[in-house]
Amino acid sequence: MGRWEPGARERLVVAAVDLFTEQGYDATTVAQIAERAGVTKSTFFRHFPDKRELLVAGQETLSRLLTEGIADAPADASPLEAVAAGLERASSAMGPMSRELAPRLKAAVAASDELQERDALKSVSLAAAMTTALVARGIPDPTAALAGELGVLAFKRGYAQWSEGDRDGKDDLAGYILTALNELRAASASLG
Repeated sequence: MGRWEPGARERLVVAAVDLFTEQGYDATTVAQIAERAGVTKSTFFRHFPDKRELLVAGQETLSRLLTEGIADAPADASPLEAVAAGLERASSAMGPMSRELAPRLKAAVAASDELQERDALKSVSLAAAMTTALVARGIPDPTAALAGELGVLAFKRGYAQWSEGDRDGKDDLAGYILTALNELRAASASLG
């Protein structure tokens, strides 16, 4: 086992998703994940505090990209236009590996109460990051919170559609997410 091989974090995520799919989350151990990834248990723990955290690998990067995109949006951007800028920036971090793993990850989450809970916390965290970034732009808190929640919903809907699409396709995630955001914007206008 190569102790410092490049890509250990990514290999651990792939190994975990594969094992969660094959034998279930509860039956999968950290030792099995490490072995499948070709690393030691101590390498696993250098990257993740526990196996549950594999689900949110990259969440910090995603939150950072969302908030940077919102902060960098034009000064005259509406709250949802700023959210769209954040979603576009964040989607740039999601590549072919994310698309390939998505169906297996979805199945693993659906089969585990613990992973469903962690996934819900991830959504709350992403909405909070967007809300905070919008408030920093001077958007009132209720408006910022609503825009942040719509952003998370658009991300989830767009990601689901993208991940179920043509795996060999060259279409990017941003298009799916922005379409979902526009659909949600139209739907919310009809609530009045």
